[in-house]
Amino acid sequence: MPISDADRRILKAVQKDCRLSSQELAEAAHLSPATCWRRQKTLEEDGVIKAYRAVLDREKLGLAVSAFLHVTVERQFTKVIAEIEKKIRERPEVLECCATTGDADFTLRVVARDIADYDRFLQQFLEELPGIGQVRSSIILREIKNTTELPLGSPLSTR
Repeated sequence: MPISDADRRILKAVQKDCRLSSQELAEAAHLSPATCWRRQKTLEEDGVIKAYRAVLDREKLGLAVSAFLHVTVERQFTKVIAEIEKKIRERPEVLECCATTGDADFTLRVVARDIADYDRFLQQFLEELPGIGQVRSSIILREIKNTTELPLGSPLSTR
C-alpha cells in the first residue's frame, strides 16, 4: 500500500502521541479534521496502524531487570520449534521474541523484578523447554535509546 506524505504526517503524529484529539491530529498533519479522520481510519483498516498503547516505565513498576537472551535450539524439528514459540508467547515477561540468523535461533527481550526473579525464569521455564540447547544472557545495564517510533521519512530520504 502506498503511503502518502499526508499519511506519513498522521503516522508520525500518532507515534509521538496517540492521545491527540482529532483536531490536534488534523493540525499536525496539515489536513482538515474530516480528511484526517478518513485517512486515519483507512490506515487502521489496512493494518498500517495496528494498535494504540501507552508506554509504561518498567522500573517505576518494579521491573528493574531487563535482558536480551540468545537461545539456541538443539534440533530444528518443526514440532519442537512450534512448541517453544507457543510457550514463549504465553509468558508475560517476554516482551519480544524474534527468530534470528547467526549463533542463536531466537532472541528474546525479557523483564524481571530482580536477578532472582530472572534466574527463576531461566531455571524454571526457559531451560525446561524441550529442545533448548544453549541460552546466553546479556543483562541491560542502561538503555541508550528505547523507542517504538518507526522512521517515517519520505521514501527518498533516510530522515
